[in-house]
Amino acid sequence: MPQKILVIEDEPTLARLLSYNLTQEGYETKVVDHGSDGLQAALQQYFDLIILDIMLPGMNGFEILSKLRQKGNKTPVIILTARNAEEEVVQGLKYGADDYITKPFGVAELLARVSAVLRRTMTEDGTQEKAGTGEKVISAGDLFIYPEKYEVLLGGESIPLRPKEFEVLLYLVQRPGVVVTRDDLMNIVWGFDYIGGQRTVDVHVSSLRKKLEMNQQSVQIESIRGVGYKLVTSMGALKK
Repeated sequence: MPQKILVIEDEPTLARLLSYNLTQEGYETKVVDHGSDGLQAALQQYFDLIILDIMLPGMNGFEILSKLRQKGNKTPVIILTARNAEEEVVQGLKYGADDYITKPFGVAELLARVSAVLRRTMTEDGTQEKAGTGEKVISAGDLFIYPEKYEVLLGGESIPLRPKEFEVLLYLVQRPGVVVTRDDLMNIVWGFDYIGGQRTVDVHVSSLRKKLEMNQQSVQIESIRGVGYKLVTSMGALKK
């Protein structure tokens, strides 16, 4: 699956240049030319990386970056700054940018910096990690799960889950496109020696489903009659 990059850039020529070269390198790109629309796209869809211009209509890059981090979105961000704009670089890094590129720049530098940031923010097991923190996150659409903190964010909002609900969700997300049986969930989450029945699984899944649907419809738990469950997202394939 190609890595997804969101480009928030309002200058048409530069936006086309970025999109073309990233696509040629094998990345999947989405280009947005307005600040507010860029923020919305970043919060509603999963991206492996965001390339963010500072000067944008509607909302500038600093505002976008600040709002993303405030909502718990840890997607790596490379900011685009003007030549000799040291203050922009410092401010961008302060708000949570992972790297910067000074305009004008060459294609080789662009691709090298993109590759470096993506490499730094991926763990050995393929899960996303915020650069410099060692904090793992598993994602599906706009659902972000932090296993080490038992924390779940959906569309930038925190979803409070009970421990078993969290473990059920984590198990489903780690198996994209796979139907998980009730027996599997029972054995993995509750243990082989658990004396309760499959009704326990159904009750927890039902509660979990309601909590997800209260926030957004983009991530749902689908029932497979007589078999079990799988996680589905309206934003395409799940990302692990």
